[in-house]
Amino acid sequence: MLFHLLYPLHEQFSALNVFRYISFRTFGSAITAILICLMVGPSYINFIKRKQMGQTIRDDGPKSHLSKKGTPTMGGGLILFGITASTLLWSDLANPYVWICLVTTLAFGGIGFLDDYRKVIRKNTKGLSGREKLIFQTLFALVAAFILFRLDPMMPSLKFPFFKDWSLNLGLLFIPFAVLVIVGSSNAVNLTDGLDGLAVGPTITTSMTFLVLSYCAGNLKIAEYLQIPYVPGSGELSIFCASVAMSCLGFLWFNSYPAQIFMGDVGSLALGAAIAVVSVITQNEILLVICGGIFVIEALSVMAQVASFKMTGKRVFKMAPIHHHFELKGWAEPKVIVRFWIISILLALVTLSTLKLR
Repeated sequence: MLFHLLYPLHEQFSALNVFRYISFRTFGSAITAILICLMVGPSYINFIKRKQMGQTIRDDGPKSHLSKKGTPTMGGGLILFGITASTLLWSDLANPYVWICLVTTLAFGGIGFLDDYRKVIRKNTKGLSGREKLIFQTLFALVAAFILFRLDPMMPSLKFPFFKDWSLNLGLLFIPFAVLVIVGSSNAVNLTDGLDGLAVGPTITTSMTFLVLSYCAGNLKIAEYLQIPYVPGSGELSIFCASVAMSCLGFLWFNSYPAQIFMGDVGSLALGAAIAVVSVITQNEILLVICGGIFVIEALSVMAQVASFKMTGKRVFKMAPIHHHFELKGWAEPKVIVRFWIISILLALVTLSTLKLR
C-alpha cells in the first residue's frame, strides 16, 4: 500500500525513491510486524481470556501439561493479523505471488480457526475430524497450485539443490505435487506445535531462510551468479517472509515458556502453508525439507509410531510426536524447545550453504 501511495511521488520528493527497493520494504515489513504483535498482544490475550477461550488438554498426554489447561489459545490470530497488516502495507500489491501466499495463509488459518472453535466452544480436544481438515486443506491447496500452474509455465520444474543442471519437468503432476507440499507442511507444523514456543522457533528460522531464497530467486543477476532458478516477481515474497518471521518473533514474546497464550491450529496450519507456498513459487521444495527438518522429523515420528503399532503392536517412541518422547525421557520442556531451536538454526545454515554448492 505504501509502495503505491508514496513511490509515485518520488519525482517530487527524491527521498521516496527508497520505496522502490525490496530490501527497504522488507525491513519495513519486519519492523511493522513485530511492533504490531508486541503492541496488540496484551489486548488480544485479555480478549481471549474474557471470552474464556482456554486450551483443552489431552488426557493421554504428559502429566506436566495438565497444568496448562485453560491457558488462552487461538494466538495464531495475532500472528495472522501481523502478517496481513505488514504485507499489505509494504508489498507491491500488483504482484500475484503476494496475493497467492497471503490468501492461502489466511485460508488455512480459517481451517485452524474452525478446528480451534470446536475445541474451545464444545470442549472437544479433537476439534475438526481429520477427514474434514484434510478435505479443506486439499481444496485450498489445489486452488493455489492451479493458479500457480497457469501463472508461470516454468513453475512445473522441480529443481534439485547441489546440482545446477538437474531438474524434473512435472507437467500436470505439478498440481498434485504442490498440493502435497502445502498440505504436508501445514500438518507438519501443526504436529510440532505441542510445547511452548516449539513451533514458532523453527518457523522463524525457516521463513528467514526463505526470505533470502526468495530475494535471490527474484533478482536476475543474483540468480544467474548463484545458478539458481530465476522467478520474476518472487523477490516481493521476501517482504511476506519477513512479516511471517517477525510476527512469529513478536508472538514468541508471549508464547515463550511458560506461555501466556498458545498458537492453536489457527496459527500452525496457516504458518505451515505460508512457508510451503513460498517454497513452491521459488522452486525450492526440496530445500524446504532440509530447512524445515524439525517439522519433517515431527511428522515422520507420528507416521512411524502409527505404522509400528498397527503392524507389530509396539511403539517406536514413548509418545509421538517426538518432542513428547524426550519429555517422557526426563528432559525438561525448555530443554526440548531450545535444543530443537538449535537444530533448526543448523538446518537453516545448511540450506543457505546450498546456494554456493551447485
